[in-house]
Amino acid sequence: MSTRLPAHEASFDLSAPVQNERTSIPPVGRPGRGSAFADRLFGWTAAAAAFFTLSVLVAILLSLVVGAWPAIEKYGLGFLTSSVWDPVAEEFGGLVMIYGTLATSAIALIIAVPVSFGIALFLTELSPKWLKRPLGTAIELLAAVPSIVYGMWGLLVFGPLLAQYVQQPLQAAFGDVPYLGALFSGPPVGIGVLAAGIILAIMIIPFIAAVMRDVFEVTPHMLKESAYALGSTTWEVMFKVVLPYTKSGVIGGIMLGLGRALGETMAVTFIIGNFNQLDSLSLFAPANSITSALANEFAEATAGLHQAALIYLGLVLFFITFVVLALSKLLLSRLRRNEGRKT
Repeated sequence: MSTRLPAHEASFDLSAPVQNERTSIPPVGRPGRGSAFADRLFGWTAAAAAFFTLSVLVAILLSLVVGAWPAIEKYGLGFLTSSVWDPVAEEFGGLVMIYGTLATSAIALIIAVPVSFGIALFLTELSPKWLKRPLGTAIELLAAVPSIVYGMWGLLVFGPLLAQYVQQPLQAAFGDVPYLGALFSGPPVGIGVLAAGIILAIMIIPFIAAVMRDVFEVTPHMLKESAYALGSTTWEVMFKVVLPYTKSGVIGGIMLGLGRALGETMAVTFIIGNFNQLDSLSLFAPANSITSALANEFAEATAGLHQAALIYLGLVLFFITFVVLALSKLLLSRLRRNEGRKT
């Protein structure tokens, strides 16, 4: 006895092709000659841009070597260890400028990294929503302030305040302490290595804080919420979850700030003191940096050994920034390699 299925239960031929005009995808044809040529042209353009950037870098390096060659030929590597800078007698050494550059950059990092971390922590974990956007915008606006404004403010406003409320109390507290007192010796006039380092710290905080905030926000919320669910505090979550997850980005932000500090010119020129002698290692003593020496003397330097010595300083600064960048890349590659082994 045969049963007849209703119309809505009728069988379908599954082998029949299903046609749907709305969802049908037209077959992809082979690329024509025009599109293939456009792809090759795009590849050539991208390669040309990369090689152009590399050629500009090589050209800058060669021009520095050629310009500094008279000083390199006369002083050699002894230029890096000599503290004599006498344009009248044509005796030049770059130790004072190298020390000033490295000391101010180190002070800037020591101050800027913890402050930037605190800013990024507050913006990502603790700040209320109504305050997060305006506060983040205000911090980023610090990066838009011209460096010469920082220098004028540091010389006219910050320097006197630093001398009265920081340098004088430090001298009164540690002036008689052996070895430590030498760091705070000298007249407290508000200019010098410490003042320049603090101004540089203020200038690089927006860069480091912005990078840290962005990488902290990339951390998956599930990881942080799991740590909070286990009873971790905000401090423990940041140091045991967020920082291990984002350490590559954090190091990149710190190196970005360090590069900014090494290359800063006008703000340091205003506040460092521009003193070409290394009488003491006091943080209050006036000093000089590579960028400030170039800004002050290059326009008035006569063609010859004086100009070659200044270009030699530029070559040394180029080498310092290259070493910093290479070390940061090496450190990041090691971190990624270790993370790959753990996974």
